Amino acid sequence: MSAGTRLLAAFVLGVLTASGAPADTQRPQVLRDVGFDQRLGAQVPLDLPFRDEAGRDVHLGDYFTGKPVILVLAYYRCPRLCTLVLNGVMESLQELAFKAGDEFQVVAVSFDARETPEIAAAKKAAYLERYGRPGSEAGWHFLTGDQPAIDRLTEAVGFRYHYDAQQDQFAHASGVVVLTPGGKISRYFYGIRYEPRDLRLALVEASQNKIGSVVDQLLLLCYHYDPARGRYAATVVNLVRLGGVLTVLALGGFLVLAWRYERRRAAKALELAG
Repeated sequence: MSAGTRLLAAFVLGVLTASGAPADTQRPQVLRDVGFDQRLGAQVPLDLPFRDEAGRDVHLGDYFTGKPVILVLAYYRCPRLCTLVLNGVMESLQELAFKAGDEFQVVAVSFDARETPEIAAAKKAAYLERYGRPGSEAGWHFLTGDQPAIDRLTEAVGFRYHYDAQQDQFAHASGVVVLTPGGKISRYFYGIRYEPRDLRLALVEASQNKIGSVVDQLLLLCYHYDPARGRYAATVVNLVRLGGVLTVLALGGFLVLAWRYERRRAAKALELAG
């Protein structure tokens, strides 16, 4: 099996495993332990030690500063899949009015303990240039670390991967995790492309509505998160609920206009009587 075939198979398997599709027990050993196990609501250990792209010693909790976090598990020398995941995140975020560093943080963590801050720094520079929003360098972080910290983090979020020594590459699932400002797992998104609307709604929910607009709140009435598919989907119940809210708002607006009309009419009558 070629390296390209292994990576493609790992991607397909990661999506199937994450979505709950039955696993093939006859698949190659290199792919058997690859996938995403959802652990919604679980706490990520914030005391984990890593190194940032400048080589400084940091803890994961340093990036939880009252804002939701998009966590990307990727090794920076990955020839294909990890780059596609990071590209998908960056392209989705380019379409959002939210800005990395202002409303949320992006934290990429390499699961290859051999990688260095120098590699991470080059990766960060490339994505900051593509993101193209001045002042966002405080919102993107590319970390490296030792195996114990990597193991604790991947275990906490249910990320399973397998190292192929023959190819010197990793077979792994593809996706990102949205965490609350307190470090709890809020949402998973699978694959290599992420709907900007879904990421926005996930960030609004993870922040407990501290970011976003009234429109976002209305959209959250229409859409609910589907854990099996790792995306937001419309439901009839929520659409009916939104219809009820809009009806109440319309009636409220009508009553306010009617009240103002009656006040003006009464004032005019008094003026004429005087």
